Amino acid sequence: MTVLRSRLDPDDPAFADNRASMLAKIDEVEAEHAKALAGGGPTYVDRHRARGKLLARERIELLLDPDSPFLELSPLAAWGSDYPVGASVVTGVGVVEGVECVVIANDPTVRGGASNPWTGKKTLRAMEIAEQNRLPLINLVESGGADLPGQKEIFIPGGRLFRDLTRFSAAGIPTLAVVFGNSTAGGAYVPGMSDHVVMVRERSKVFLGGPPLVKMATGEESDDESLGGADMHARVSGLADHLAADEHDAIRIGRGIIARLNHTKPGPAPTAARDPRHDPAELLGIVPDDLRIPFDPREVIARVVDDSDFDEFKPAYGSGLATGWARLHGYPVGVLANAQGVLFSEESQKAAQFIQLANQADTPLIFLHNTTGYMVGRDYEQGGIIKHGAMMINAVSNSTVPHLSVLLGASYGAGHYGMCGRAYDPRFLFAWPSAKAAVMGPRQLAGVLSIVARQSAAAKGRDYTEEQDAAMREMVENQIEAESLPLFLSGRVYDDGVIDPRDTRTVLGLCLSAVHNAPVRGVRGGFGVFRM
Repeated sequence: MTVLRSRLDPDDPAFADNRASMLAKIDEVEAEHAKALAGGGPTYVDRHRARGKLLARERIELLLDPDSPFLELSPLAAWGSDYPVGASVVTGVGVVEGVECVVIANDPTVRGGASNPWTGKKTLRAMEIAEQNRLPLINLVESGGADLPGQKEIFIPGGRLFRDLTRFSAAGIPTLAVVFGNSTAGGAYVPGMSDHVVMVRERSKVFLGGPPLVKMATGEESDDESLGGADMHARVSGLADHLAADEHDAIRIGRGIIARLNHTKPGPAPTAARDPRHDPAELLGIVPDDLRIPFDPREVIARVVDDSDFDEFKPAYGSGLATGWARLHGYPVGVLANAQGVLFSEESQKAAQFIQLANQADTPLIFLHNTTGYMVGRDYEQGGIIKHGAMMINAVSNSTVPHLSVLLGASYGAGHYGMCGRAYDPRFLFAWPSAKAAVMGPRQLAGVLSIVARQSAAAKGRDYTEEQDAAMREMVENQIEAESLPLFLSGRVYDDGVIDPRDTRTVLGLCLSAVHNAPVRGVRGGFGVFRM
């Protein structure tokens, strides 16, 4: 039998402490999510509604199939910056007429939907997901273009958005723009470079330069409608393919366009899924508040995969990394999960072989992070930890099956890379509220800097007091702790969202469904040189 047995005791005081800590972290994340949901705040929301317009999420809800899920991406983008949480845009994966699509919707209640630097990062991440997984891209447009005070950080990277739209079309990935209001300056190129364009009569205004700019540039007097109105673009310029009577009609037309794409998924459909045998609600009590305390990732796996069935690979070798085969919502997957935090040579070699096997079997991989990195020390260096860690990173880097990553606990150092962190292009990456990611733990980093500072002072013949050292350590630990937390990392779009642990199975299932819109094929012999 390969069904996992749980040793978790919900009556254990440690479980109760872990659960309470996790719930407190979830409350903190949800409070920040609420800021994104609020958009520009009551004043601007009321003003928008008074104009007879729908909010961004209302447009998305009408666009998607009834009662179908929406996997929102990067909802905390811009957290901790000078810009509003959410980055004035809503992105995610949803189902339209039975077709999974990436949806990008400007939030016009936040500075008129103008794009700031974090809008660009969030939008480009959503487009990357659409491209990697060959998902049709739908833009719900109402934007005043670039937020001009931040233009120095928008202008150059923003051009990639328009380039990528044309590349989507060349690659056969459909693009659709539904324009609900202003689409000015750079925003005008979104409909201009999309395959299909829907505009709303007397609402849509699409122009490179509005009447004031035209007056300044050419001296010409013009008005919004003749310069960029929907009727003009439908009858004169030809930019609009469809002219809608109102927003609801525009969404109806957009749904019809997606229905006629003749989009089908390649490859076999998932088999019938069975719920885990263990309660997913218990995921709240698994990860300790102190990440230095180890936990068994099999307890997580048992509450995420179908029927809690996990066929472990090499269970007696490299026990600090659990690897094995399972199904999740009917899709076959390979799972790599850190068991004891540190990755030794055995874990690295085991991971490299397992990744090769997954590629031979065209099987997606799920990485569950809780690692402090690769082991250091004289014996381990002499034993080849560098080349063995490089072997694992080589395998991750050149694997071509889809990778999905979830940060459960620590994700430090090169271990973050070996477990397919953001820099290694997982198709999706999410974090639990308990997760932390950095070069190393705060205490370790402060300790390293302390040693370096003492040696530097000694070499220069300067005094270095314990008071100086304690102050430096405290400052560094506080800084690294703050910069390694999920809200900070998610705010910088280093993940695709911070999720409630209880939603892990659902989120991964939605991701697996999305990645199967593109062919799932492993690399055959293309891993390069493994240093043995």
